[in-house]
Formats: sequence, C-alpha cells, structure tokens
Amino acid sequence: MGLIAVQSPSKTRSLQNPRLEIRGGRRLSGELHVSGAKNSALVLMAACLLTRDTIRLRNVPPLTDIAAMGEMLSSLGGQVHRDGDALELKGDSINSSTAPYELVNSLRASFFCIGPLLARTGMAKVPLPGGCQIGTRPVVEHVKGLKALGAQVTIEHGVVTAVVPGSGHRLTGGRIHMDCPSVGATETLMMAAALADGETVIDNAALEPEVVDLAGLLIAMGAKVRGAGTSTITIVGVDRLHGADYAVIPDRIEAGTFLLAAAITRSHLRVTPVIPDHLGAVLTKLEEAGCTLEHDGVGLTIKADQINAVDLRTQPFPGFPTDLQAPFMSLLATARGTSVITENIFENRLQHVAELQRMGADIRMQANTAFVEGVARLSGAPVQGSDLRAAAAMVLAGLAADGITSVRGLEYLDRGYANLEGKLNAAGASIERVSSAA
Repeated sequence: MGLIAVQSPSKTRSLQNPRLEIRGGRRLSGELHVSGAKNSALVLMAACLLTRDTIRLRNVPPLTDIAAMGEMLSSLGGQVHRDGDALELKGDSINSSTAPYELVNSLRASFFCIGPLLARTGMAKVPLPGGCQIGTRPVVEHVKGLKALGAQVTIEHGVVTAVVPGSGHRLTGGRIHMDCPSVGATETLMMAAALADGETVIDNAALEPEVVDLAGLLIAMGAKVRGAGTSTITIVGVDRLHGADYAVIPDRIEAGTFLLAAAITRSHLRVTPVIPDHLGAVLTKLEEAGCTLEHDGVGLTIKADQINAVDLRTQPFPGFPTDLQAPFMSLLATARGTSVITENIFENRLQHVAELQRMGADIRMQANTAFVEGVARLSGAPVQGSDLRAAAAMVLAGLAADGITSVRGLEYLDRGYANLEGKLNAAGASIERVSSAA
C-alpha cells in the first residue's frame, strides 16, 4: 500500500505563486467547522513507528505538513493511506533508521521520529530540524532525555545519531528533569519511554493538550502512562505495543483563529467543535476585549460588537499561546485603546508587525514587546505571511480592511489550515485564491 497523504489538491491549490485576494468589510455568520489538530496529528503519526500493528487515526486534516510527515514515514518503510479524514498507518515494514535531510529540514515535527525509532530499532539518525523561521528551537532537551534513558547520542555534521548500546538494544527507564517544558521533547521522550525497560519519570513536562492526546493514543496502544497534562508524567515501559483506532483532538489554534475572525469582523458566529479548556487564556482575553462567548457542550458561539484594548503575554500552556499572538494582534489593531503584546516564546515572532503597519496599523516596537494603538479601520494592501501564524494574521486583517488585501506566503498558511478560504467564504467572507500570473 503506497502513500496517499492528502486528498487530491484542487485546481486552485496547484496555482503558481498563489495569493489570496480578500475583499474586506464583510460580516461573518453561520458556523465554522474546526479540523483536527495539526500539531497533535503529526506526533500521533510518528507514534505508529512504535508498533508493527496498524494505527488508524481519525479527524486528520489534509495539510501539507501532514503529507510531509507521511513522506517521512514512507521513507523509513512505513505505509500511510488516507481514507476520508482518517489515516491508516502501518509500521510492520520499517527498514530504515535514517530520516532524510530534506524532509526533516522542511518539517520540524519529523524530528519526533527519533524517539519511537530509537525505542523500536535501537538506533536513529535524524538531521537537526527545520520548519518555520520564527526562532531557535533547540533539541537539547530531547538529547538530554534520550541519554537519561541509556542512549548514546552524538551530533555531527548536522545529524543527531542515537544508539542503544548492548545486545538487547532496549532503552532503560530513568528520571528526566527538563530545564524548560518543551512540548516536542516531552512527546519524544514519552514515545521512547513507552517501550523502555522499567519506569520513566519526566519532571517539568509540558502541559499542552497535544501531550495529553499523545498519552491517549499510547494508552490505546497498550502503554502505561499517567500524569499527562501535569508537570510530572510517569511511563512504565512494556514489551510491545499494539494497534489502535483513535480520533485526533480539535485544533485549538484553528478554533482560536476562527473566533478571532468573528471578533475582527464584529460578527456573531458559531465555531465547532471547541474544547474550552484548551483555549482558556484566549477565551479570557476575548471576553476582556468585549466579546460574549457561549458554550453549548460542543461548540462556542461568539458575539463581537465592540473590541477594547487588552494586554497579553505569550507563555507555555495554560498561558496565552504564541501561535495565536499574531492573529490576536490583528484584532487589537482594530480595538479601542492601546494594547501591549509581549512575545516570550520565539524571538523572531513579530515579523508580522511591519505587514500590519502596511495596512495602516499603529504599532510601535520595543524589543519583544509591541504597543498597539487601535485604529478606526485598516486598509487593504499587498502583504506577505512570513510564517504560518503570521499568514493567518494577514488573512484576518484582510477580512476587516477597506478594499482588497493580497496575501502571499500561502506555502506557510497551507501547512496549518485546511481550506481556510473555503471555510471563511461559506461564512460570508469574500476570498479568492489566484495565481500571480493571472
């Protein structure tokens, strides 16, 4: 069975140098459907390396990042087949422990393969990761943790090589204290520990919902994991893991983006499905800004008539997510008063400021802090998304701007949003994907 990682791209998605043309000033209505969480699905796909049995993942979005991870697994000998919104992953024929440079360089999440590869085969060679250029995301915590589980790890010529010494080639449980609660490192070490000999305790673990989702899949595969969602996760290794059928959680960042789309257009809109606990800090800030939110058990209905300035600081979960800092800045550029936004996670994640300024936003910068003085209206302009969430911020700004906004950088946008323009258009927006040659 070969790789079919995404549904066949539409004609518009195969355009040369595409851009989005957004006619702003339209209010949204109706309902927006949230896809499965990209950042969760990517890690759950890597977990298929832990077993020879078939893993079926449901609610997997058709994104370019998902396709890239499918290519990564295929390069290692795995098989990936898409059936609607589900992926079937088979790891019974894994025949390589070396991840190709070009795939890891284009998708940081593919570095997660180092943990399950090492646990399954006793060896892994994975290049240092790439991805969006929003700042350094070191693998120090991954390496330190794998060493604590008994692996010998070296980094030479940009490649991380990990080997489990001894005849059994099995990792050994141990205690790992993380200096910073890295989501990727927490997930890598959880997967590695699932097949280790003995008990592993991860202290200062990441608390993100995606970590809890990975624990859910591992448990469904027969792993012994407790404490996910807290700062201490305990994993008791087992001899083997089996197949599972598992649904990916809704994408909290896409849900937040849709709520912000409603807010920036001063609309009434239902967004579903949403798990409010996954967006606590964002929902609090939306309410502080003047939005009304109602949860019906599945989705959230947002009503936004007037937006007031709020201050926010990005922090690890459960704090305000860095992935929604840029989209939220677009909203605050249209708010009454002055907002102060501080980016504490990535040093290069304020590149969207200059693009918002092109649209008439009044923003002053001081180190990692932006002072946003709300303006009466934004003006359509040609803008560029410099990373995934910056591109989303440009789309949101375009929804509220006078005239036409032309957004480039769709190679970033398509990594994290499935048919964003189609969903927004169904709710009343006017967005067209066109070729630069048109």
